[in-house]
Amino acid sequence: MPLPSNESITECLAQAKSGSVEAQERALKFLSSLTKISTQNRNLLAHTHEAIPIFLSFFSSSSDCLQTLSLSILLNLSLNPNLKSTLATTTTIHQLNSIILSPSTTTSSSSSHSSKLAASLVCSLAMLDKNKAVFGIAGTIQVIVKALSNAGHPAAHHLLSSLFELSQFHGNRTLAIWAGAIPVLVGILEGPDEDLCGSCLSVLSLFSRYDAGMQEIQGVDGVVELLVDALARRCMVSRENAADILVRLFEDDEDCMREAILKHDFSSLTADLSIRGSAKAREKATLLMKMIMEFNLD
Repeated sequence: MPLPSNESITECLAQAKSGSVEAQERALKFLSSLTKISTQNRNLLAHTHEAIPIFLSFFSSSSDCLQTLSLSILLNLSLNPNLKSTLATTTTIHQLNSIILSPSTTTSSSSSHSSKLAASLVCSLAMLDKNKAVFGIAGTIQVIVKALSNAGHPAAHHLLSSLFELSQFHGNRTLAIWAGAIPVLVGILEGPDEDLCGSCLSVLSLFSRYDAGMQEIQGVDGVVELLVDALARRCMVSRENAADILVRLFEDDEDCMREAILKHDFSSLTADLSIRGSAKAREKATLLMKMIMEFNLD
């Protein structure tokens, strides 16, 4: 595709503002394709007068297709590091929050796709450190926790990635804990989805590095059994992070260690992980085995 001119982009934006849904779709599809191609194209569109407000106006559109296309364009624009701060306005974030929550009231595939794009856009924008606090102030942490509490949320994978990225900032970790993130995450561990559990354990491992997070994890009934069971999962990310959390639990609470040791398969799972796991998993499994040998069960 040849490099676009200012005139061609202006013409597309004019079509996007027209009263014809067909013309709007054509214009947005062209701009979505255009912004996938290069950094230069994304900068050119983002700096065109009124471009971003036009895309934001479709967030509340009655057309799911127009909403999805506008989200796709903004997600493409967010790939440019220099545009992340510009895009992360309070107004935009509040609209993203609403879209993320929308699948709780509708089952349409278009709405589900919009929610996934919105969660991905949150994650992309949150990669700029100074944006993390902006999302926290705008209530996105609470929105993500609420959305994840709805079993089967279509954007769960994307939401967990966003929660992990946002929780790199200390203030957001606190907000997540206050919002009840840890019981929600532990609840996801009880499900069968391997990939979801892997992402979930990555977030829990992050929380477990801090006192408030560890206290919440310790306070959830059955968490030790779930973590031991995670050592047997096929997903190596799950096994690595489960072992990492168990190490911290054992360092902080002997009762947790006793409960794990009394599970008949814990020792064999740990031994297997110390031999056949990834480098990180072997390291954590070796620590667990050392703790087991040094622990007086009586």
